[in-house]
Amino acid sequence: MSSIDNTTGKARRIRRVIAGSLVGTTVEWYDFFLYGVAASTVFGSVFFPKSDPLTATLLSFLTYALGFAARPLGGLVFGHYGDRIGRKKLLVISLLMMGASTFAIGLLPTYHQVGVAAPLLLTGLRLIQGFALGGEWGGAVLMVSEHGSARHRGFWASWPQAGAPAGQLIANGILALLAAFQNDADFNAWGWRIPFLLSAVLVLSGLWVRMKVEESPLFHQAQQAAAARAAADVIEKLPVIDVVRRYPREILTAMGARIAENTAYYIFTIVIATYAKEQLHMPKSFALDAVMIGAAVHLVTIPLWGALSDRIGRRPLYLFGAAGVGVWAFAFFGLVNSKHLALAAIAVVVGLLFHGAMYGPQAAFFAEMFGTRVRYSGVSIGYQLSSIGAGAIAPLIAVALLKRYHSGTSIAVYVAICAAISLIAVVSYRETKDRDLAEVDGGARSGRPAAQTLVETG
Repeated sequence: MSSIDNTTGKARRIRRVIAGSLVGTTVEWYDFFLYGVAASTVFGSVFFPKSDPLTATLLSFLTYALGFAARPLGGLVFGHYGDRIGRKKLLVISLLMMGASTFAIGLLPTYHQVGVAAPLLLTGLRLIQGFALGGEWGGAVLMVSEHGSARHRGFWASWPQAGAPAGQLIANGILALLAAFQNDADFNAWGWRIPFLLSAVLVLSGLWVRMKVEESPLFHQAQQAAAARAAADVIEKLPVIDVVRRYPREILTAMGARIAENTAYYIFTIVIATYAKEQLHMPKSFALDAVMIGAAVHLVTIPLWGALSDRIGRRPLYLFGAAGVGVWAFAFFGLVNSKHLALAAIAVVVGLLFHGAMYGPQAAFFAEMFGTRVRYSGVSIGYQLSSIGAGAIAPLIAVALLKRYHSGTSIAVYVAICAAISLIAVVSYRETKDRDLAEVDGGARSGRPAAQTLVETG
């Protein structure tokens, strides 16, 4: 009976951890993507009204990109303290910061009301959003990775990843609902504020779930080992310094792997709104509806990709996804150019299926690269630094290419180049699915199994 109770207790804990990570990441991605959708459709006229439409959109995307610039700093700070005082505390802080900044955006005055102060305030709040999200992802995926069993790690760790399409789905759904019941004048005047203010409700619900989650057991083990080293007068290096010194290849691999994943996602879900509006002269609902359909499929399939990676490995799926987005980008714009919602939806769905082949296994893949003592710092640095060269500039480059060439083909070439970078990064690294996360101070340096490295380093 005790073994059955123990099994039931473990199952209950992992479900609670998954729920806490999924709800939290959904809320935070809702806040983050809401800004992206608003930047592509509304913020240009509200905060930069003196520019022509494409330039105004470019300027609003620049504030969007600044949020990505703040993410590595958030990853460094949250990663450092997450490795020192625990994953759970930092996740609560990141959720509160993200929610407060998003709610404040909904209260901002416009350019017509306060002039240049409006875009400056918007930029400041965007930086806070980026800083908070920089610490969110690493902690959320580690809480699940370090609780779940090694056999199903890819599946368990993929659930926080599903928070991205869930947040995208909610954000686009609310915006589409408002657009359906409001004319453009009312939506631009005040309707766009409603989704930002609604984030307060989502944050409170996410906070309630997250507070019930227990701290990672592997982190407790790492704390005990650190206490033993301190008792032996062993001087500990800062986690950020230690991870850069011991895991440079892993950081670079994670960064390279993210280039195609991050770029493709923002092209398929954010840039499509600008492309449909400015190039095809379609209503806002055209892109929003297509992305909502794609996000719904994405939400369901991400855990399936994670589960498949437990069977065949993280690497094969990641390579399949990277090659897929590089090729599909050309078909994507061809289908969107048809101006038929069904074909545009197919374009987004297939694009996000290829993206999911990377995104589903990604959490486990990255977590398996680093030792427990520096894992929060390692995954956060590798994940967030790449955001500057991928997601941050993807909308800027795409809009600039559109302004220069007036064609989606140039954007597709850009995605293909990013896919090639990720293919090289992942091909150069070994499979990780059989690595043991329970080791605390060992590392998977140079692509070697963790157990082997632990023996070699003593």
